[in-house]
Amino acid sequence: MSIRIKILTSVTTMLFAILTGCNTTKVTVSRLDRAYLADYLMNEKRDKLGVKMFDHAYFSREASRGGGGVGGGGCGCN
Repeated sequence: MSIRIKILTSVTTMLFAILTGCNTTKVTVSRLDRAYLADYLMNEKRDKLGVKMFDHAYFSREASRGGGGVGGGGCGCN
């Protein structure tokens, strides 16, 4: 293959990936289903001890601290 065909193929592939990736539809939730999603049992942080245990296990395995909030990551580059 010539270089021109390789470049044209790669550009076409990138354009196809960009155009099809931006063509996704927005997912909406009906008003009736919002009551189920707003239920207390659907809250992933309802058990404070469970959240702390999960965070401890995650940070122990990943060897990092921080990054759980908006303040910054565990690298110290805040």
